[in-house]
Amino acid sequence: MNDSAVARWTVLILVASAMFFAYMFVDVMSPLKSTLEKAVSEGGLGWSSSTFGTYASSEYFLNVFCLFLIFAGIILDKMGVRFTGILSTALMVGGAAIKFIGISDWFQATAFCGWLDSWWTAMPGSAKMASLGFMIFGCGCEMAGTTVSKILAKWFKGKEMALAMGLEMAIARLGVFAVMWISPLISAKFPESAVLAPVGFCTALLLIGLINFIVFSVMDTKFDRQLQEAGLATDEHSAEDEFRLSDLGKIFTSKMFWIVALLCVLYYSAIFPFQRYAPNFLETTLQVSAETGARLFSFFPILAMVLTPFLGAFLDFKGKGATMLMLGAVIMIVCHLSFAFLLPVLPYKWFAVMLIAILGVSFSLVPAALWPSVPKIIDEKILGSAYCVIFWVQNIGLFAVPLLIGSVLESTGGYVLPMIIFSSFGVLAFVMSIFLKIEDKKKGYGLELPNVQK
Repeated sequence: MNDSAVARWTVLILVASAMFFAYMFVDVMSPLKSTLEKAVSEGGLGWSSSTFGTYASSEYFLNVFCLFLIFAGIILDKMGVRFTGILSTALMVGGAAIKFIGISDWFQATAFCGWLDSWWTAMPGSAKMASLGFMIFGCGCEMAGTTVSKILAKWFKGKEMALAMGLEMAIARLGVFAVMWISPLISAKFPESAVLAPVGFCTALLLIGLINFIVFSVMDTKFDRQLQEAGLATDEHSAEDEFRLSDLGKIFTSKMFWIVALLCVLYYSAIFPFQRYAPNFLETTLQVSAETGARLFSFFPILAMVLTPFLGAFLDFKGKGATMLMLGAVIMIVCHLSFAFLLPVLPYKWFAVMLIAILGVSFSLVPAALWPSVPKIIDEKILGSAYCVIFWVQNIGLFAVPLLIGSVLESTGGYVLPMIIFSSFGVLAFVMSIFLKIEDKKKGYGLELPNVQK
């Protein structure tokens, strides 16, 4: 069935659109930071920068401290992509609903919210409830991300795998562009529900994502039946049952795996936490409105969306994955240092957009080369667990960094030091990319080789 271009690209559209909606929900409150910090009487929620940082980190709490992503990998390898995909999207919808309730006027008037307000008073009850929902959403979102990677590895094996993964990332990142425009527009349209309305809208979109995964599951069931009839594989569950917990040792004892995992956490720690603060950074640095700051940052994924498919195709037919990782890290370092020192001196919108778009190029180079490289170093039987362990390591950074940036921002009152911190992650990522290229040359994993099999 995956020999049909229509079938495999339909699968890509189904799963990528679900991740598009997930990315929208992740950053739906990023353009609203100023509104969140207003008093409740002024239409806000009374959050501080530190509270916002804690909320942003909560997405990764259960994944990191309860090891949910490790269990997610085991579930994925034992139960397969269909069960895990539906479970992950259902968790996203459930977590989003809790977050929606937590920031509603109705909830804030309840005795339960008053009880939440009474302990750990540094955070209001609305933030605690929103964080709980974001934790559950985060479990589903990260599980979905690893599931999508395994789905594309399965459906595009021996075909345009890097192109498919690149397109999936490009579509998902379009969610960042979309929400930076849509969230402030909905907020302005419904001033009495300036935060609640955008969150409700994105929650409804997540329901569509759940339906998409159900449709994919029907297609994937037929695909597995065809593989079984052709003698190429048994049905999904019996094939996945070959996985054993002892196989995880192959992941944890792989030097190459840990280089990839560390490169991943360093790189993404300089990207995703930055997205949470970028609209407010532009708002304060350029002295523009929150809505304008969000719209300026919306250009972040534009070049990434345009370039990622071409980079994926280049990797499929020409290779040079390890070299791309090095180049992506260098671009990221330059951009964050420019945010720290050049943009305050040259506070022009065109300059900000240029830096943001160039940072998006880095966001194309690294993931487009990183994720298709994992199947080259890890056995397919434990590929789901490998992706999940990488995501778990990544989530440690994504949990810690927003807390760090929120604390630093509250202490210094400016963004220079946070941007220096982001750039330092880029320096370390560059060092790890050098180690990756050296190890690949020694062991011959083929990270510099094309993916398409001739």
